Amino acid sequence: MMKILKKIILTFAIGCVVFVIGNLLSNGFKYDSFNDFIIQFGFYQLYAFVLGYSNMAFFDYMERRIWGKRAYIKRVFIGILGSTIITLIGLFFLRVGTSMFYYGISFDAFMQKETWKAYSFGLWITLTIVTVFHFVYFYNRYQKNKIKEQKVIAGTASAKFDALKNQLDPHFLFNSLNVLTSLIEENPENAQKFTTSLSKVYRYVLEQKSKELVTVDEELNFARTYMSLLKMRFEDSIIFEIPDKASNPESKVVPLSLQLLLENAVKHNMVTTTKPLHVKIYEDRDHLVVMNNLQPKQIVKKSSGVGLENIKQRYQLLSNKTVQINQREKDFAVAIPMLTKQVSIMRTSQKSQARLNDDYVRARKRVEELKGFYYSLISYCIVIPFLIFIWYQFSRYTIQWFWFPMIGWGLSLVAQGYKVFVDNSAFGAGWEKRKIEEYMNKEDQSNRWN
Repeated sequence: MMKILKKIILTFAIGCVVFVIGNLLSNGFKYDSFNDFIIQFGFYQLYAFVLGYSNMAFFDYMERRIWGKRAYIKRVFIGILGSTIITLIGLFFLRVGTSMFYYGISFDAFMQKETWKAYSFGLWITLTIVTVFHFVYFYNRYQKNKIKEQKVIAGTASAKFDALKNQLDPHFLFNSLNVLTSLIEENPENAQKFTTSLSKVYRYVLEQKSKELVTVDEELNFARTYMSLLKMRFEDSIIFEIPDKASNPESKVVPLSLQLLLENAVKHNMVTTTKPLHVKIYEDRDHLVVMNNLQPKQIVKKSSGVGLENIKQRYQLLSNKTVQINQREKDFAVAIPMLTKQVSIMRTSQKSQARLNDDYVRARKRVEELKGFYYSLISYCIVIPFLIFIWYQFSRYTIQWFWFPMIGWGLSLVAQGYKVFVDNSAFGAGWEKRKIEEYMNKEDQSNRWN
């Protein structure tokens, strides 16, 4: 019902505008009587209703059709061609109807006097409106697609980051239980200590699971605790060097990165009393390096693919900096970036409620703006013809003063309609919002962790 009402209001407004333009180009609002004025206004409204509704129906049909992604030119060409044909057919039947039923002219007499010139004004007006309508439609569609694209990209990045983090929980538990199983067979006393320490370590895993980054000091403390677990199993077969604190207390790394690298070092290298594994953690400029002597196992268990690849992918989502891997003849080193600026990844899960509230406020504001515009448009279409009528009845031989409110109020109405319907164009409210988001995105890019 609301859609039909909007179409009626729109066609009535178009009829009023075309009525004003038509009179300006022809008789300059000179009518013999008020009845002539009303009749002429009614004819304009009839033409606007028939042509407007037929073109809207055609546009709805075009919208329901499935178009290819790059069929914009074809869509516009068919739209304008179809509107031209519909307008010409509509004008012909309207002119035939008014000539025969209102003026009493026969069909043959009508056809003898009919020329293409009679269709030029109606066709020009219709094509102008259709062209503007297509431009606004495709521009708004382009903006909506861009917003949808950005939401998909942001949502995908966020979901991927969460999936990568969720890999760590079962992965850590699985590997720790494997270590515990081996330790029970080798040293039952240490297995008990390992179980107690494992509960403390696993608590850290659960606490950091929801975080994107942790401070280097937190990660070093956890690595120290995890090293103690490894020492229970390997005793003197593994030797660790680790700094007490980070040089920059504000620097951060992805959670459990050191644990994964330490685990990889043990998994892929021999750890024996005769060939102890030396693992050293140290800072190198803006990187935290985990280095071990290279003594590969002859038979390596099939890897789950979580460790190093997980760290690399998480850093790709957070920063422009990459994880560096350096394998030499006698040692193997992995350098993870220490990040110092605020992360810019979108957290859809944490901000969904706030964004929902913002969307509601914007939608409500949009509805209020639309209502205000339609009320103004209806008032304009009622008041201006009434003022013209007053001028014509009481002061038509004086200055045409009705132009002043018509033009002034009309410009105000155009500005209001521009703000409501062409919101994303230059200098509109949407333009302002888009430019703000553009600058914010640039700031986000510069503020990606580095």
